[in-house]
Amino acid sequence: MRTYNEKISIYHGMVSTIALNMAGNFYPIFAIAILGANNYQVGLISSLPPLVALLMTIPAAMMLNRLETQKKMVALSVLWARLLFIVLVGVIYLSTPYQAWAFLIIIALMNVPATVANIGWQTLISGMIKEERRGSFFSDRNRLLTVIGMVSTLMIGIIMRNQTHNSTAYQLLFFIALVFGLLEVFFLLKHKEKAPEPSKQKNTFMDWSIFKDHGYKWFLIAALCFNFTWQMSWGIFNIYNVRIAEATILWISLFSVANQLVQFFTFPLWKKWAERKSNTLMLVWAALGMALVPFLTVLSKNLVYLTFIQALSGFFISGIVLLLFNLLLEKSPEATRTYCITSYNVLLSFVAFLAPQIGIWLLEVFGIQRAMEFNSVLRIFSALVFLLMYSRSTKYQKATLANN
Repeated sequence: MRTYNEKISIYHGMVSTIALNMAGNFYPIFAIAILGANNYQVGLISSLPPLVALLMTIPAAMMLNRLETQKKMVALSVLWARLLFIVLVGVIYLSTPYQAWAFLIIIALMNVPATVANIGWQTLISGMIKEERRGSFFSDRNRLLTVIGMVSTLMIGIIMRNQTHNSTAYQLLFFIALVFGLLEVFFLLKHKEKAPEPSKQKNTFMDWSIFKDHGYKWFLIAALCFNFTWQMSWGIFNIYNVRIAEATILWISLFSVANQLVQFFTFPLWKKWAERKSNTLMLVWAALGMALVPFLTVLSKNLVYLTFIQALSGFFISGIVLLLFNLLLEKSPEATRTYCITSYNVLLSFVAFLAPQIGIWLLEVFGIQRAMEFNSVLRIFSALVFLLMYSRSTKYQKATLANN
């Protein structure tokens, strides 16, 4: 039986997924096909949002820590982020040499309030969902949102299958995304948030003791290593799919649908495996699976084949999404959870800015095939870091029990 907040969280997730899918999934093809973006600018589509998040995370955390309740601030931040969809509609009216840069600036500005919303939501939802229900709830929520994302993306692909080079079609897409963004704000405000107990102790800027926590410290090392190797290839994939394989909006949609369809069916599997083994051990296998994707992608430009590879990727992404978030909450002590989440987001933003730029540099220097193969090798190493984390954590737990 779902609690009230769990139901509202699912409704919020549904409209949020549609809003982001209608815009974000098609940013690269819009930039390349309509705005004439070069490879460097395509790479910035992946790099700029985390750069803004890097700059904004600490100020956002300071602001959120001073608030007794966070729901209204999260909702207001989402509102400002989604209102910028309407500004995207006007990009094509600018002079051609400035269109791609204006597009990138708007994406960067979107991520100022979006960073506040992201940190606030993670803290908000962790306080609303009991620890014993998190694994089951987020697994079910992710599955449902995957279906919503899959259906909405497929519908867009079918409707716009012949509109890849039609700028008006993208304008309509961004406007509809705005409408769903407003619904997102509505459902955020419907959550029931309890005011925290009054505390005589004033929140400090930072609690550095979190980095002494054995579990959290190892989580940071392993998660950041993996995210670096994962996000390094995002820009390369966009360039390969649109420039090399010449995928249209319909095929981009089919790639996403294949990925999400497999995620829907495999979320419960990863949940079950994690309960039997552990989140950490299963992340080893998920990361190894992700290592196959770049290598396999560049073997063919056939769009049906690439759809299959995206489906394979979806199997492992479902594990990554579920397990990483569960592990973040698991390894973050409750008393310092806000600081743990904030620190993770700051470091993750730095990695997410740097990684795609290095990926594009590798592409320019070594070519697309060598860059993808090198990325696969690095992903294997990141899986080994999770294995090392699992080994160290097991030894640490045994030593702790022995001392007690």
